[in-house]
Amino acid sequence: MRVLAAMSGGVDSAVAAARAVEAGHDVTGVHLALARNPQTYRTGARGCCTLEDSRDARRAADVIGIPFYVWDMAEQFHEDVVDDFVAEYAAGRTPNPCLRCNEKIKFAAVLDRAVALGFDAVVTGHHARLGADGLLRRSVDLAKDQSYVLAVLTRAQLDRAMFPLGSSTKAEVRAEAAERGLAVADKPDSHDICFIADGDTKRFLAERLGQAPGDIVDATTGAVVGRHEGAYAYTVGQRRGLDLRVSAPDRQPRYVLSITPVTNTVTVGPVSALDVTGVVGERPVWTAPVDGAVACEVQMRAHGETLPATVQLEEGRLVAALGRAARGIATGQAIVCYEPSPDGDIVLGSATISHTS
Repeated sequence: MRVLAAMSGGVDSAVAAARAVEAGHDVTGVHLALARNPQTYRTGARGCCTLEDSRDARRAADVIGIPFYVWDMAEQFHEDVVDDFVAEYAAGRTPNPCLRCNEKIKFAAVLDRAVALGFDAVVTGHHARLGADGLLRRSVDLAKDQSYVLAVLTRAQLDRAMFPLGSSTKAEVRAEAAERGLAVADKPDSHDICFIADGDTKRFLAERLGQAPGDIVDATTGAVVGRHEGAYAYTVGQRRGLDLRVSAPDRQPRYVLSITPVTNTVTVGPVSALDVTGVVGERPVWTAPVDGAVACEVQMRAHGETLPATVQLEEGRLVAALGRAARGIATGQAIVCYEPSPDGDIVLGSATISHTS
């Protein structure tokens, strides 16, 4: 096939491109320039989309022996991922920008352009598997599995996707990169949020949303127990960073239970109040057959634990009854449904969490 390899400048995408060539495909590499100001170099594993990354991707393409291009998608990335990230926090939710980037950029804008240019598929270095049945599965390296952030992809998008690394561990990928002479073999993995290179999400949001002082209220007593400089800086389940000036009656720690943008209020309470047994998700995407209520495993945060649940679609929403209580589930995150399989957990579908109970 004629395939487009998305090359971030990291070891995973470089090895994925090399494997696609080795499999006999006609491969072209492309680096996505997503930063409006790519002049700043990354610091270790923080940040991405810099000039350093672009040059690393180009050098990898040269070693592999494939054509290489850079696509400037900075404006679309800013609108669809960065602006969405800020808007979600302003609305009291906790978004997952990696999931949104896969949905809006890598497997929408890039795939659409690739198909228009005559490519058959897009290759990425994600750690996930596509089985012979075309269904998305977890990577064999569960510590690096990225099926959670890919679960938003539609059946049509998966049909034009290739994930060559899903059957390898990260250690095996690095060893292979070294054997192939790829200089990125030992390059640190990116982590945290790629467009917040210093990792200071609170500062990033404050610069865009401004300070908005408000009350921190205790759910048990209804009393004001502290102040905040912006409710957007908090997420459900958070304990650290709370400016509480009144001790709880039971002297136990308090956690963020909810954020209410309309009143600019952060509500705190005991850890037991974080437990939920029901989850509702909007904008469900299903890539495997689902008929009525389905018993499955669900995951509600990246690299989080899985829980047994019964899920079904009701009036265009996903409704999940959890088999046991989950703690600190934030709206805006994804709920991903898996079916255990001897060949690896199969992704049934996903939705964006809108309510918990």
